[in-house]
Amino acid sequence: MRVPLEVARDGRAARELKRVPFFHDQDRGGLRRHYLDAWRRHRAGLPLEPLQHQIVEVIEAHPEYHALLEMDPDAVARDWTPESGQTNPFLHLGLHLAIREQVATDRPSGIAAIHRELARRLADPHEAEHRMLERLGEALWQAQRSGRAPDETTYVESLRRLLAARQ
Repeated sequence: MRVPLEVARDGRAARELKRVPFFHDQDRGGLRRHYLDAWRRHRAGLPLEPLQHQIVEVIEAHPEYHALLEMDPDAVARDWTPESGQTNPFLHLGLHLAIREQVATDRPSGIAAIHRELARRLADPHEAEHRMLERLGEALWQAQRSGRAPDETTYVESLRRLLAARQ
């Protein structure tokens, strides 16, 4: 997880803060409210926690979601299904955060180098994330379907094939 260099409330550098599992105890509505709250705080100029900074960075890169996050009172409860033809903005933003976490920690191993090279080839780190999150979404869908943890080896291999196809 990328953490901005800021000072925490107790004076420690934010990078020294202990890592906690990402949204470890939230239901769907709670997760979505985190996005809405981070965006609301940002727009109001209020202080943000490190995780809120990360959420805001991803939201800023997606202006197509700004109005939804600012004005749609039903956003927390709405279902975005493949059949509706709409992208779930919360899932999309969450996959960006997951890719950034993976790249920052290089887990699974090699993903940071893959992202670096893909971003170089596309001349756009954000577009590299978009290409990678398609593969992450597939890995998560396969894991959910099989009832097992995501297969990191298959996931990284799919990312390497993505790189090979871009040559």
